[in-house]
Amino acid sequence: MKKIVVFGSTGLLGKPVTKALIDAGFEVTVMVRDSTLAQKLFLKAHIIQGDLKNEADIEKAIKGQDGIFLSLSVIQTEKENEFHTEQQGLDTIIKVAKAQNIKRIAYLSSLVHLYQGMNGFDWWIFRIKQEAVRKIKESGIPYTIFYPSTFMESIAYQSRQGNMIAIGGKSEYPLYYIAAEDYARQVANSFKILKEESRDYVIQGPEAFTQEEAAKYFIKHYKKEKLYTMWAPMFMMKIMGFFIQKFDYGYHIVEALNKYPEKFEAAQTWEELGKPTISLKEFAESI
Repeated sequence: MKKIVVFGSTGLLGKPVTKALIDAGFEVTVMVRDSTLAQKLFLKAHIIQGDLKNEADIEKAIKGQDGIFLSLSVIQTEKENEFHTEQQGLDTIIKVAKAQNIKRIAYLSSLVHLYQGMNGFDWWIFRIKQEAVRKIKESGIPYTIFYPSTFMESIAYQSRQGNMIAIGGKSEYPLYYIAAEDYARQVANSFKILKEESRDYVIQGPEAFTQEEAAKYFIKHYKKEKLYTMWAPMFMMKIMGFFIQKFDYGYHIVEALNKYPEKFEAAQTWEELGKPTISLKEFAESI
């Protein structure tokens, strides 16, 4: 495995994975809509400008590659009946990958999407993620699927609103927060060690916190300015979600995060791909 093409390379989680693959010695190609941004981010990557809605662009990106890494997601403002990279885009990627005899396809899923169906919970975005896993596993291509817990970056870049860290409802279970940098190294290691076998990897960090604990701990060790927590009741988020798509997304993901009974399941991942080393304290201090 020498040549890997990355779809979703410029996103919050795609960037560290792409850089880790380059640092690990792989020949990396990225297909992006904004080639100027990609050139600034990835000096050593081969850059192809394209769109996942265009099969010809996907064919150009995949041609000559050994493996594929997918860091795709449903954007918070997208609606159910629109084009989604993890749905129609994935269908085309798999079609082209099979035609070009790709040796491995790796995909960023999520651990919390397994809450789908628990306590009567049903969300169209989690249905898309379930279908994505099924499609990849039924493609006949050796696969690696990563199921990460909550990323530390979500506190700093998604939950943060100005000088506030937003918290919704109340966590019923602690989450094993993982730094994207640790996860990225595990992804790179997986491409090194796996041959023709397929793998499912749970991605978890070394420490577990409820969302409120994680926010307060991050604030305690964040050095640049004083931050505060901002709490919102779930019913308020739900009401706002009727009017604003982004709040509807926030309501559903927070409900799932609060109620998914996460437990430590990453022992095999640590043994095969390496143990995470970055603590939440170190992450907060490094921002």
